[in-house]
Amino acid sequence: MPFVNVTIAGSGIGADRVGRLQSGVTALMADILGKNPDLTAVLVEEVPASGWQVGGRPVEVAAHVQAAITAGTNDAEEKARFIAEANALLHRVLGDGLPLATYVVVQEIAADAWGYDGLTQEHRRLTR
Repeated sequence: MPFVNVTIAGSGIGADRVGRLQSGVTALMADILGKNPDLTAVLVEEVPASGWQVGGRPVEVAAHVQAAITAGTNDAEEKARFIAEANALLHRVLGDGLPLATYVVVQEIAADAWGYDGLTQEHRRLTR
């Protein structure tokens, strides 16, 4: 039940590129981290480029990926691979104008601290 927030700065990236990011991130979550694609939520948010700086300098395009997963469900190698592949996806979709400081974060949340459909992940684990 991962939730992924992709924040993009730049001049209107368009529905096609938003869709490519959403489907690409969903596939990475399934293929690399073993997450159920039917329960993977991906939100792409656009912000004005004027609101984003790197190194105190304005950018023309920028991106940040924050993926929330249940703690302990993936090992370090899987998370590192996801980070590398998500970064590559951002470059394929948004171009090579992305700054070096383009972050992909995998945030692990305790199973008893989040869930969906009114049940925590811990409850789901205990009742399997």
